[in-house]
Amino acid sequence: MPQLMRLGNRRILLFTLILVLKGALAWFVVFEDGPSWLTLWTEIPFFWIVFCLIEWFAKKRKLLYYTLANLLFTLLYFTVLMYYKYYGIIVTYHAITQAGKVTQVGDSTYSLMDPYYLLIFVDIIVLGAVLYWIRRNSARSNKPFTVKPVAKPVLGVMFVLSVVLCIFNVWPNRASMNENKQAEEMGILNYEVYTIFADTTADEEPAPMNEITQARIDELKGASKSLAPAHFGAAKGKNLIIVQMESVQDFLIDLKIDGQEVMPNLSKLARENAHYDNFYTMVGQGTTSDAEFVTNTSLYIPKHGAATEDYVKHELPSLPKLLTASGYDTATFHTNDVSFWNRTELYPALGWGTFYDKAFYGDQDHIAFGASDEVFFEKTMPKLIEMDAAEKPFYAMVISMSAHHPFHLPEEKYKMQLPERFEGTLVGDYIRSQNYADWAIGKFIDDLKTSGLWENSVVMFYGDHQGVSLYALDGKEKELMQEVMGREYGYTDMFSVPFILHAPGVTSPSKVGMTGGLIDILPTAANLLGVSLNQQIHFGQDLLNTQSNLVPMRHFLPTGTFINDKAMFLPGISFDDGTAYDVRDNSVKTGVATKEESDRALALLHLSDSFVEHLPLREGVQE
Repeated sequence: MPQLMRLGNRRILLFTLILVLKGALAWFVVFEDGPSWLTLWTEIPFFWIVFCLIEWFAKKRKLLYYTLANLLFTLLYFTVLMYYKYYGIIVTYHAITQAGKVTQVGDSTYSLMDPYYLLIFVDIIVLGAVLYWIRRNSARSNKPFTVKPVAKPVLGVMFVLSVVLCIFNVWPNRASMNENKQAEEMGILNYEVYTIFADTTADEEPAPMNEITQARIDELKGASKSLAPAHFGAAKGKNLIIVQMESVQDFLIDLKIDGQEVMPNLSKLARENAHYDNFYTMVGQGTTSDAEFVTNTSLYIPKHGAATEDYVKHELPSLPKLLTASGYDTATFHTNDVSFWNRTELYPALGWGTFYDKAFYGDQDHIAFGASDEVFFEKTMPKLIEMDAAEKPFYAMVISMSAHHPFHLPEEKYKMQLPERFEGTLVGDYIRSQNYADWAIGKFIDDLKTSGLWENSVVMFYGDHQGVSLYALDGKEKELMQEVMGREYGYTDMFSVPFILHAPGVTSPSKVGMTGGLIDILPTAANLLGVSLNQQIHFGQDLLNTQSNLVPMRHFLPTGTFINDKAMFLPGISFDDGTAYDVRDNSVKTGVATKEESDRALALLHLSDSFVEHLPLREGVQE
């Protein structure tokens, strides 16, 4: 008991030491340079503010309140490092509000966790046992456990000094463009509080609706509109089939592992059609559902959160609505439950005529979130044939899911034998899952050709988002990716996804180096089908009539990131200390990105955000 009392008298020092170690672990995972003396300078003042408040206001059970504070800090640090492992950015309260999604993607989340992360909770178990022991022995001896309080003048000095240091850490760094750099300079805890304050005081005012014009958007994009665009209406009256492929990255095209082709069907498809190999995902927290949103609206994802949560209350202009007005039937196909990522609201907001989800496909041959790709395509084909038999042309969006992170493919689905060095790694599991997905897509393509749909449809294939995250790779997996790529795996590789366009009579076997992104699919499809966009705001460009492109990026990369025709640019604390990566080999380049381009990219994002805010609410939806 005397030892515990002495320990209690030093509880501020004890809990400071415990939390510094936990903060160091989070810094080790999240920041390139890991923990340093800066960690102490930025994190400790925040701890002390909370501890001083406990000392002042808690009359009893102070050790319990310290333990609860320790638990809350621990959960926050743990959330920060887990979120970073997948998204590559620092979690804020926006993402924490979506914590319920974690339970629905449990395998994907847990696969990111290294076992040593759990050490962050060990002290809480020990402290819980100590508190129980103290309470039990105090009850037996009838002597309450008390400790000498910290002198109030000392608390006052600690509190004021800590507040001053927190302000000093935050204030000079509030203008940083790069959120990760901002968090490193401010300290993780200061950054978390700062984002709450900044979002309520510093958000830009929406641009007036009369300033959001297509001419202004085109000017910011550097795009020039042709009065007679090439291939306009070249596929008029044909069906449109868009195949969104789960986690497919462009480096898989023509990739061989010890002589085995990883995606033979998709690679053959790319060689026989127009393959855009400098094409990028543009998703955020909603990943797959964000890809559905961007593709079908030609709008950017919201600044925070998923489009399916933030934007679906509005009357969204969309490709399904556009084609419905042009006499098309529309349907979207997905094996997951429609409620996941709020597709229950997304689909009516986009104007889909019909959707098919888990209720249609069932749970047969379950992989990832639902029926396997094999079952998915087999059950989808009859519906496409049925739609084709109607008098109207149709637009169908077909979304595969079996190759979803963490790529736990059942052994009976293996279609290739991996070399031993790839076994048990994220890279190996990814390659094997994509090989199976490719096999299923091959059967689907054969069925499209056999049914006659292939020649009577514009068919687009693209990857929805990255599969192999730089942030989640350990040392061995980085070596495997270097072997696969023939060089170091980098940002441009991670976000580059294939876009393959089959348009009968228009496209021919070609590799197209034009920069593009998911946002460009809507205007490209509209041009081919002869549907005018003169009355519809869109932020993408028709890739068949584009000479240059500017693609702003969000969420997985720092604010201010963009891709031009030569490089992907990531800002540092400001534009001046940012880094440009060549889109072809990820090498660091200079003189290939400008501040003017950065400003235009940010302006485009602001205009898109503002445009959605001005859109009317859907009927029956309340603000």
